[in-house]
Amino acid sequence: MAVIPVAIAGAPYEVRIEAGLLATTGEHVRPFIRKNRVAVVTDENVAAHWRAPVEASLTAAGIASHWLVLPAGESTKSWEYLVLTVDFLLAQEVERKDNVIALGGGVIGDLTGFAASMVKRGCGFIQIPTTLLAQVDSSVGGKTAINTPAGKNLVGAFHQPALVLADPLALDTLPPRDTRAGYAEVVKYGLIDDPEFFQWCETNGPALLAGDAQAREYAIAHSVAAKARIVAADEKELTGTRALLNLGHTFGHALEAETGFGDRLLHGEGVALGMVLAARFSARQGLMPHGEADRVANHIATIGLPSTLPELGMTCTGQTLANHMLHDKKMDAGTLPFLLMRGIGQTFLAKDVNLDEAATFLDKELARY
Repeated sequence: MAVIPVAIAGAPYEVRIEAGLLATTGEHVRPFIRKNRVAVVTDENVAAHWRAPVEASLTAAGIASHWLVLPAGESTKSWEYLVLTVDFLLAQEVERKDNVIALGGGVIGDLTGFAASMVKRGCGFIQIPTTLLAQVDSSVGGKTAINTPAGKNLVGAFHQPALVLADPLALDTLPPRDTRAGYAEVVKYGLIDDPEFFQWCETNGPALLAGDAQAREYAIAHSVAAKARIVAADEKELTGTRALLNLGHTFGHALEAETGFGDRLLHGEGVALGMVLAARFSARQGLMPHGEADRVANHIATIGLPSTLPELGMTCTGQTLANHMLHDKKMDAGTLPFLLMRGIGQTFLAKDVNLDEAATFLDKELARY
């Protein structure tokens, strides 16, 4: 088992990674459950595959489980389901020192974590991520949120989990599209500051997506360790270090907003194309060699993720996409910092980007082919 510490001041925890963890959930969470019962939040897709083994494992550990099963999909990250989740936790008489369990992908983890941050002014929660995106990114670091009509993840809280259990076998039940989308968050760590890992992805990414167990476990552990290091240095994005994790997200969130935060464009797909756009915009600005930007785009395309704007079939303008960026969480005194690159593994926070220039760039990308 890979055990990766996340050294958050005042709230340290472990991420445990091993094939088969879901079947042994009870023994891992038993030290974190004060009572002989626990509230579990999941979605319909995950429940169909994993409720039975997780419930059996909890029962074997002497823990009765009470389940809230929500609809699957990004639309569940909403006020409606936040209220429903909070009411469920209150009905289960969850106390401040209790931990609830979030069993699912990024939507369930974000929603449950946010609900836990509010119940009794903050109870604990345990993340059991079942998607690649959640295992390598959203389950670690304590960002919890819901979406609103104004934009993605604009209402939320920093609330660290007590424990994260990542079972690569859960990925076997995912549709290939979901696994590819999650892979974008793996590649991101190479592009931020680890060119050797990006090269590893170029070589091993296809095997990972094809189900190679060794490649999956290595990618998950390497990604979690990278995120743990960044989050420990800047938990709440006060110094700018953690902002590096948003590479691809400024462009990606704008694309998600324009396509309606639904199945038309999954979050990881938006991030993948957002990273390509960040690389191309960096090259257009003279910051990054065009050959390096092409290398990023080629890998994203080879994996089967969107690498050009026309693939999305949108009829908007670059200015429309830029207007979505005005609702970005990183807005600071009316300016929007961008994550740009000087090369692969050389991401930096640029605070002097003109949104009009970004809109012009996006117009050219919309007409690229």
